[in-house]
Amino acid sequence: MTGLKLSKRAAPHPLDPLSAEEVISAANICRAYVAEKGLGAHRFNTITLSEPPKAELLAFERGGKYPTRMASVVMTKPPKSNPIEMELNLEEGFVVSYKTVEGVQVAIIYDDFYEVGESLFKADPQLQALCKEYGIESMDSVAVDTWPIHPVDREMGPEHRLFMGLMYWRSSADDNQYAHPLPWVPILDVESRKVIRIETAWKGPAPVAKMDSNYHHSLLEGKPRSDIKPLDIIQPEGPSFTVDGNLIKWQKWQIRVSFNWREGLVLHNVGYEDEGRLRPIMYRASIAEMAVPYAEAQEPHHRRLAFDLGDVGIGQLTNSLELGCDCLGHIHYFDAVLNNSKGEPYVIKKAICVHEEDAGIIWKHTELRNMHPEVRRGRRLVISFIATVANYEYGFYWYFGQDGAIQHEVKLTGEVSTTLASPEDGDDPRFGTLVLPNVLAAHHQHLFCARLDMAVDDEDGGRGLIVSEVDTVPLPEEDNPWHSAFMKRETDLTNEASAARVVDSTKARFWKIKNPAKRHVYSGHAASYKLVPANTQLLLGLPSSTTAERASFATKSLWVTPYDEAERYPGGDYPLQNVKTGGVAHWTKQGRPIAEGNDPVVWHVFGATHLVRPEDFPVMPVETVGFHLKPVSFFKQNPALDLPRTVNTASKLAGSCCGANGQANGTTNGHANGYTNGHTNGHTEGTVEE
Repeated sequence: MTGLKLSKRAAPHPLDPLSAEEVISAANICRAYVAEKGLGAHRFNTITLSEPPKAELLAFERGGKYPTRMASVVMTKPPKSNPIEMELNLEEGFVVSYKTVEGVQVAIIYDDFYEVGESLFKADPQLQALCKEYGIESMDSVAVDTWPIHPVDREMGPEHRLFMGLMYWRSSADDNQYAHPLPWVPILDVESRKVIRIETAWKGPAPVAKMDSNYHHSLLEGKPRSDIKPLDIIQPEGPSFTVDGNLIKWQKWQIRVSFNWREGLVLHNVGYEDEGRLRPIMYRASIAEMAVPYAEAQEPHHRRLAFDLGDVGIGQLTNSLELGCDCLGHIHYFDAVLNNSKGEPYVIKKAICVHEEDAGIIWKHTELRNMHPEVRRGRRLVISFIATVANYEYGFYWYFGQDGAIQHEVKLTGEVSTTLASPEDGDDPRFGTLVLPNVLAAHHQHLFCARLDMAVDDEDGGRGLIVSEVDTVPLPEEDNPWHSAFMKRETDLTNEASAARVVDSTKARFWKIKNPAKRHVYSGHAASYKLVPANTQLLLGLPSSTTAERASFATKSLWVTPYDEAERYPGGDYPLQNVKTGGVAHWTKQGRPIAEGNDPVVWHVFGATHLVRPEDFPVMPVETVGFHLKPVSFFKQNPALDLPRTVNTASKLAGSCCGANGQANGTTNGHANGYTNGHTNGHTEGTVEE
């Protein structure tokens, strides 16, 4: 079949996501192949760019050959759901490889949630009868969240594709369903398209949760607050960043972005211009997996463990962002192109938001001898996307500072998942919090894993890098006569098996990714970026649990592996219903060297343990988790030293905007001059430079 025949001039950048036309072309290549081979009907799961091998991409960036444009396609052959992996050459239009992966299940795609999941649950006659007995006449008022099942079903085994449904009632179309959990958890066999059984924690009649608790503006009781005055973000000359295709340039930063169904936003080729040279910092960075285990021990709710990337794909659940609400200021959006089960492309408009925002004071000092202040306000570039996974929202934010620092932050909001409370727990349940009468919100964890393929001042993509652990410790008593001295203790991590580490806030522990070939002119230390973790908890499931086996990546704060093209996902390629998922905890048992020359990849686990509060209902205020990457001996001095002196002329004294202009200006100038002159004259006879 004829491919796209991309010319070098017309071709996208090798890392650009597939366009809608390329998705169509890939689907046509697959259809022609399975028809020619007589392989029968296939169903599309995912169609995505096959990123070029690292060596080819580095060669291209140096002016070499354009890498062949490839696509990775995962299909199934109904009624089975084993992955069928196909690699396609889009330029020439042929299938490079076709392989069935036995013993695992493909990820849940968007069509599964509603066309397969919710519709089949609600069509079940037994569930309809139970709802009528409960006083629910119409299934239109029933909502079902489709969940992956955990652990592997004891009756059906891992070879059957099973979903479980968490059921709720709605008192109106905009009502908050999580105020009205229903007592049944149906189990759906996707292959037979039937509910095979209905589980419940109740021995007798379950209580009815009828009390409404809403956040929708049309259903809120009372009027909104009226004491909030406008706070506008104004950039009269436009933003300071530029966008060329998928390449973003801002201040001295350059970042290339891409997007896929599983990870969502991915960063590539992140660099910082320093003394006329673009210095590489990161080759590729993404959030590569997330596990969400729940605390409940009582069946059937012990089944709740979701891999929000590997099981369902955070990218395909991404929101279309709203200007002025999700993002403020002068915004640039990137759309995302994905596919449905028919192999047809669809577009999520405004999937990625790029903007800049004030970041507070970036540095300041006042010379006390003459009271002369020097202060600079910083700003940061923000690249973000937001995804809704059933009840929860996750906002993923990458921040780039004018001081060369990088921060990643996840904002957690949305709704807590609820069940009917068990009468055995009384008024103080062990595994959660009562947010309404008879309505329990279970405690749970959100455990993220970032995959950081660093390239700290290394044009070879990071091959020369070393990862070390840095602790701050007191000196031994024999060398510490006053018992007050302390120092850093740095240990290189040379083997992946021993490089599995945990956060230790008692030692102010952080990790460095350093380039020993590049030394600081004054300190003599290797050019580095340090990974500064938050003091977050790891997986709480016991080591003997299937939770610990499936989410084994979440048992350590840091993993380091030598670069391998095939090792992309810390929870394994296909974690759905997979007890032995593989992933980073299993790869590192090989004990491969990660010293200089092995191109180390850093995997950082961070997260939140959410002990639910009543204040988290009916919608949860934002909770944040994340980490920092900061330069160490990378720059000669403070890289934000060259920021210009600026004053925000729109700033006013509180209340001055409500009076006449003359009064406002007089109040502002009088207060400012009085403070400046009086404070200065009290300390020195000199004058303050304005």
